[in-house]
Amino acid sequence: MYPRALKPQIEIEIVDLSHDGRGVGRLDGKAVFVSGALPGERVRAERIGRKRSFDEARTLEVLHPSADRVAPECPHFGYCGGCALQHLAPEAQIIAKQKVLAENFERIGHVQCESWLQPLTADRWHYRRKARLGVKYVRKKERVLVGFRESADPRFIADLGECRVLVREVGERIEPLARMIEQLDAREKIPQIEVAAADQQTVLVFRHLEPLNSADRERLSQFGQQHGFAIWLQPGGVDSVHPLHKGGAALGFSLLDYDLNIEFQPLDFVQVNGSMNQKMIALALDLLQLAPQHRVLDLFCGLGNFTLPLARRVARVVGVEGEAGLVQRARDNAARNGIDNAEFHVADLSKPLAGVDWLRGDYDRLLLDPPRTGADGIIVQLPLQQIERIVYVSCHPGSLARDAGILLRDHGFRLKQAGVMDMFPHTAHVESIAVFERG
Repeated sequence: MYPRALKPQIEIEIVDLSHDGRGVGRLDGKAVFVSGALPGERVRAERIGRKRSFDEARTLEVLHPSADRVAPECPHFGYCGGCALQHLAPEAQIIAKQKVLAENFERIGHVQCESWLQPLTADRWHYRRKARLGVKYVRKKERVLVGFRESADPRFIADLGECRVLVREVGERIEPLARMIEQLDAREKIPQIEVAAADQQTVLVFRHLEPLNSADRERLSQFGQQHGFAIWLQPGGVDSVHPLHKGGAALGFSLLDYDLNIEFQPLDFVQVNGSMNQKMIALALDLLQLAPQHRVLDLFCGLGNFTLPLARRVARVVGVEGEAGLVQRARDNAARNGIDNAEFHVADLSKPLAGVDWLRGDYDRLLLDPPRTGADGIIVQLPLQQIERIVYVSCHPGSLARDAGILLRDHGFRLKQAGVMDMFPHTAHVESIAVFERG
């Protein structure tokens, strides 16, 4: 129930787009976030929530559409929370993300970018090779739902028949996947499925809250064989993940420009958009302006996604990552690819690191690829005096802007270039890359 004094329907002019892809308008001096609305539109909307500083609403009718409005390709758009911007033309999505990045630089970092890079784009559909799908057995309907969370209420799983952003192998098999789970005795004890698509195979990791009997294991095995999936199981924590059948091929992706094949485990972090990852690596290495004699420090290196390509271009590269399992796989990948000029270290880069040998290295270039929280904890500890150029790959514009302010004010760098990379088309996620040069 909503407050009696709250009008159930409103007409409102939309003037902006929020960080999560909702239209923003003002009514009676109060901000209103309207799902399904775009800047420049006038819409009739239904209020669905009221907070102290803003209201929330959903679009019922577009009275005056934006010139950038397009028909969503997916029949589940607006209901499924996997996408937020399918109703906005792709070019306008990019412009909106660039605007978010520029506003964050100004508002949070209090910095100005000297030059903007061309947006980096790649596959816009069936690009998502990593995902976590929710699973729910609905007793009243005797049906299993498989999908992302509902956009209106993330407590519920969207009932999907397909997904246009997941890799085709999975996105076109949501329906048979759900029907198979309905046949399992453990159908009420499977809360999620992790999707991990490699170059040669796709893994589905089934989280199960009770042991699977032999009949269920056989049903899973048959489904995998029928549809070409490798089936993995997760009975407990991350360390419990294992293949249903031993002896399968390793997961891996190739970086052909660098003669590399990088292997990974199903729950490892890899960049979601494979085609964008290829372009992003090439751009990052180009922006670093590398020379054969350079020594490069790669922080938050993960599996070596940047470290190993860097090793093909420079004399020495040091990769540092907080997760020990990823570091071991990075070392294994280096050995497997015949790389002997890369070394890897485990370190929590958010904490003090006094006395660490790699921190005292003589580096020419720095690459940062931090999580959403950013890199402020390590920036203040780095010996930046000899580093002439930094490339920062960001998955959160706010933390990038904050860290840009630190690099400019405290360390004498200039923000030479920045731009967005459309890693997650049709969503509001803003991935970006920035170049800092010593002033």
